[in-house]
Amino acid sequence: MARQPEDRDDPLADLADLVLNVGRLVRARTPATVPLTETERTVMRVIDLFPGLAPSDIAARTRLQRTNVSTALSALEAKGMSTRTPTEGRSVAVHPTDLAATNLSNLRAAWSAQLGTALQGDLDTVRTCVDLLARLEHRLIEDAQTS
Repeated sequence: MARQPEDRDDPLADLADLVLNVGRLVRARTPATVPLTETERTVMRVIDLFPGLAPSDIAARTRLQRTNVSTALSALEAKGMSTRTPTEGRSVAVHPTDLAATNLSNLRAAWSAQLGTALQGDLDTVRTCVDLLARLEHRLIEDAQTS
């Protein structure tokens, strides 16, 4: 179905649409050293951003069901990407491993090369976009905790 004329002047919806599609296109062109499912990628992103969280906090920040986070954490541990260490009480803290850091570094290098070629060095605009998207990500993650 074609977009309606009133839908064409919604820059926020356009931004969301483009972010999702560009993310899909970048992911499809990036070789994975350690293949992860979509859920594992989502959980790993939060582990990288917030090392030491409890699984329940990861579930809240990702808006995933606790059982799905638990399954993803087991898979990430089996792949050598995360560890769980006991904390006070019956909780655990989840941390990325050295393998996760290496994998992320390799992914970032591949992304940089891919986007650098596509954008032909327009780094000032890239920095502006990065600032905007980082603010947006932070607010959406924080909103997920309070909802």
